[in-house]
Amino acid sequence: MKPVGPIPAGYETIAGELAIGGKRASELVAEAGRTPLFVYSRAHLDARVAELRAALPTRVGLNYAVKANPHLAVIGHMAPLVDGFDIASSGELALCVAVGIDPRRISFAGPGKRDDELEAAIAAGVTLNCESEGEGARAVAIGQRLGKAPRIAIRVNPSFEMKGSGMKMGGGAKQFGVDAERVPDLARHLIGEGAEWRGLHIFTGSQTLSADAIIEAQGNVLELAAELADAIGHGLPKLNMGGGLGIPYFPGDTPVDLARVGAALSERVAELPPVLADTELCIELGRYLVGEAGVYLTRIIDRKVSHGVTYLVTDGGLHHQLAASGNFGTVVRRNYPSAIATRYGAEATEEVNIVGCLCTPLDRLADNAAMPRAEVGDLVAVFCAGAYGATASPSAFLGHGPAAELLV
Repeated sequence: MKPVGPIPAGYETIAGELAIGGKRASELVAEAGRTPLFVYSRAHLDARVAELRAALPTRVGLNYAVKANPHLAVIGHMAPLVDGFDIASSGELALCVAVGIDPRRISFAGPGKRDDELEAAIAAGVTLNCESEGEGARAVAIGQRLGKAPRIAIRVNPSFEMKGSGMKMGGGAKQFGVDAERVPDLARHLIGEGAEWRGLHIFTGSQTLSADAIIEAQGNVLELAAELADAIGHGLPKLNMGGGLGIPYFPGDTPVDLARVGAALSERVAELPPVLADTELCIELGRYLVGEAGVYLTRIIDRKVSHGVTYLVTDGGLHHQLAASGNFGTVVRRNYPSAIATRYGAEATEEVNIVGCLCTPLDRLADNAAMPRAEVGDLVAVFCAGAYGATASPSAFLGHGPAAELLV
């Protein structure tokens, strides 16, 4: 038997069902009109932002990485809660603008920005996180054609990485950013060409549960930023320190010690060198803000036994929850936190495999998991579905189409 991951705190039981935002799972499905369904909890979003505000030094702002969950209602809910938004495409820019976010609160990262994306961002007043000398030259030329100075920060590829990171975004040869030793020359060149200098973006890794690794990385980022600011000689308006805070998905995972991270960062910020005295600081988080706020609900449409193994076949699967299926960066498949939503809290009485509706053996949501007996029509809940779910999965695969989404 394989255990499932830890279910996040804050979810309730009403009349024997999982409840989100005060509504039973079956009520939410009725409201949406169909399954599969992603449900995002406003209460969880609010609580996570409040936790961060309480733990972090007041000088450090909070940016939302839209890539984690670009659902329009989620972006709109986050707008008054966070200080800035980090986007990775013109599509995400359009979503932010659609909910009324001031483009000057937005920064745009990504190693392959098209000219039309650069033009849209420059015209709107978005800060470009420049990832190469070539991109910088294109941005300057587009700005000159538009008669508007591009707002440019430089994304730095540091020589260090975040230890224990699930996805390393810096250190050594990378497609991301400009190698640290080349940053001062590029910054001075862009400033000389008339760009509005906006500072640095240093992102070292993501999905880290180790407070020690995060604390070390943040210290290294601040030291590097000070060195580069000195070398550039034009001050540093803003420093995006990246993020990296992870969430527990699997058995044995423990939450990041946010209090320790916040206390250590407060000490570092209190001791910043003069060159960073007036620098606006922020961290950029996506998964940590929204991941635990999401639940994926999918309906059991068949129950079958093969060679003594019970399968619960659902109408969802990896085309909506690629990560939960174990096909999004994991080497050994482990079970996400999951439950029978319509029998929530009931005693586990059988071992089952919960699978999706696709004709591939990769389409698995839970292996050999202990669950209460479930029947056709019951709802399965997969937790930690608020980040890198609906839009990070191959929803067009086999023509099944996207899941519904609700913010409650």
